[in-house]
Amino acid sequence: MTTQIKRKLFRKREVWERNLLVLWFGTFMAGIGFSLVMPFMSLYIDTLGHYSTAQLNFWSGLTFSSTFLVTTIISPWWGKLADQKGRKLMLLRASLGMAVVIALMGCVSNVYQLVGLRLLQGIFSGYISNATALVATGTPKEKSGQVLGTLATGSVTGTLLGPLLGGISASTFGYRPTFFITGIILFLVFLLSLFFVHEEFVPVKKENMVSAKQIFRELKYPQVVLGMFITTMIIQASNNSISPIISLYIRQLLNGHGNVTLVSGIIASIPGIATLIAAPRFGRLGDRIGSERILAIGLGFAVLVYIPMAFVTNVWQLAGLRFLVGISDACLLPAVQALITKYSPHHAAGRIFSYNQSFQATGNVIGPMIGSSVSSAFGYRGVFLSTSLLVMVNFVLVRHNTHDIHETVAEKTAPLDDSTLADHSLKEKQLH
Repeated sequence: MTTQIKRKLFRKREVWERNLLVLWFGTFMAGIGFSLVMPFMSLYIDTLGHYSTAQLNFWSGLTFSSTFLVTTIISPWWGKLADQKGRKLMLLRASLGMAVVIALMGCVSNVYQLVGLRLLQGIFSGYISNATALVATGTPKEKSGQVLGTLATGSVTGTLLGPLLGGISASTFGYRPTFFITGIILFLVFLLSLFFVHEEFVPVKKENMVSAKQIFRELKYPQVVLGMFITTMIIQASNNSISPIISLYIRQLLNGHGNVTLVSGIIASIPGIATLIAAPRFGRLGDRIGSERILAIGLGFAVLVYIPMAFVTNVWQLAGLRFLVGISDACLLPAVQALITKYSPHHAAGRIFSYNQSFQATGNVIGPMIGSSVSSAFGYRGVFLSTSLLVMVNFVLVRHNTHDIHETVAEKTAPLDDSTLADHSLKEKQLH
């Protein structure tokens, strides 16, 4: 038994397996870097001036959204450059740029400077999407669901566990030092990517680049890939609609008592535990029964989880429902990435995943603005009801956009009737 474990741990690994190990850790730390500030961003803004509740909601939403607004616009350009120069170069650009910009956020003196740096952060986005593209293009297709599911646990779990570390750090050291800690983490990601990621990439000359129009003409199921872009956008809008108000909602549930920052970090991080456990398993299941089915199951489950969040009376109930959110998260983005990988040409993976990142960033813009607007009009509880409605719309769209895949699978697996068998027999006789 011990010998078998040693063989598995120390066996010689393929290049794609080594990249998966390094990039899992890299995306995990990138996810932490992005989300470390989430539980106290609203509270940090509150220290930068004197704001009413409506103003605080507005600035919180704008601060969360501003990074992703720039990402939406600039991602396709970075994706084109990734297909020309390689994805590793984009990993280095993103990680080093974010390290510097986020560290500077600890030095701001007003909310305008903070928003400006969040806009600048959007320029250095793309680490996770390029890691996904690099792994996807180097992985055997029959393992893509499992491998991308495993990779997704890195970014998703890092994103969800980050608030816990952020809450502990902000409670222990204060708000500003936490930004410096985040910058150090992202600089470590840069070093890991520089020394341990290997990419077999042949640069493509600008004149030999295939146009975006031609890429989409090559797609076997264009409505599936385009549909996954929209699905990604709505998933992110749903997940991030509560980002600006989560700490304020928890402060309301605690009636102003207790350590709001620490509790917010714990509540925001709980889904990460479920996602870490469930995502690889759902990835393997998706390889067997179809990623589109896993995606539909995850969306249906998410609707059932978000609705009761509006009616909780204490933080423990919210914590339990957040754990269930982690299970639904384990189904969603890994399944989307697997579908995009299966039905997209590898030579254009950089651009395909950058387009997906643009839609993802758009969802990150829309989500916090929805949360801020709904909370201002209907209170914090209304945000969870509007989010469940958004997820329900996404479920309907996924069923519509993956209809052709279901039909193709049904045709392949359907038993042959008498007339079909007769046709096959006639064709065989004609051949002989």
